[in-house]
Amino acid sequence: MRSRVMPKPSWNLEYLMWVFTRLSGLSIILFVVIGISAGLLMGARTQMDLGTLMRWGFFPNPNHVLDSDIPDLFLWTNGFWQVMQILVVFFAATHGFNGLRVVLEDYSSPGFWQVFTRFLIFLLWIFSTLVGIYVIISS
Repeated sequence: MRSRVMPKPSWNLEYLMWVFTRLSGLSIILFVVIGISAGLLMGARTQMDLGTLMRWGFFPNPNHVLDSDIPDLFLWTNGFWQVMQILVVFFAATHGFNGLRVVLEDYSSPGFWQVFTRFLIFLLWIFSTLVGIYVIISS
């Protein structure tokens, strides 16, 4: 009886993006849990409704809590939350556009159109990430 030789995993772009997709999905969940937990610790439990808290958890923008009854907005408007927003935008955009790339490559044959769609998705990713970071920094 002969044993089968197992192929060694190669570190190509496809494998790295597969790993990144799993890690970015987990990181987005982690950022949301941190945002909701920190919001509850900062007084959101008694001073805002559930919709505002969820909006804060997914995109911690101080403009989301301006209409609530929070007396001290300093806790909600510091640089830590801007960094959290930028990380959420980066991971979510990269996760989503990589998923779009995988789906489109499933339905296209290798060649010019596959290279063209990869380039177009890359440009859309760069544009949407930069616009997201601009909105975060300017708000």
